[in-house]
Amino acid sequence: MNQLMRRISVCFAAGCVGALVNTWLVCYLGRKGIPQLVDVKITPKWSLSFLYPRLVWGGLWGILFAAPIWRGGFWTGVFSRGILFSFFPTMFQLLYAFPFLQHEGMFGLTLGRLTPVFVCLYNAVWGFCAAFWLYLARD
Repeated sequence: MNQLMRRISVCFAAGCVGALVNTWLVCYLGRKGIPQLVDVKITPKWSLSFLYPRLVWGGLWGILFAAPIWRGGFWTGVFSRGILFSFFPTMFQLLYAFPFLQHEGMFGLTLGRLTPVFVCLYNAVWGFCAAFWLYLARD
């Protein structure tokens, strides 16, 4: 039981680290106007009210890394698992959060036609950073 709780705790922390980097990237690119160049309206401001829920959700999604699958070295474990597990929050955002919680249409297309591309990119960064944190923790 101790080992399981430790594993879940480390994975939650890794998800929070990934969410922190993800949130910074979303805000940074939004401030620089990168999404607006391709007519995507994702431009949040860095604030605690924006950061806190993302950290919690990032940590909860990070628990996916507790699954004992696909562990290995840097490329076979970190990169692959990070990208694979990033599809779960991506699909949640595109198929549930945008259409039903935020009323931005399926895939968030009312925010711009390339919104799904940005969501995939941002969540891939989350997954890679979370997996890299676990790699550094050797867990």
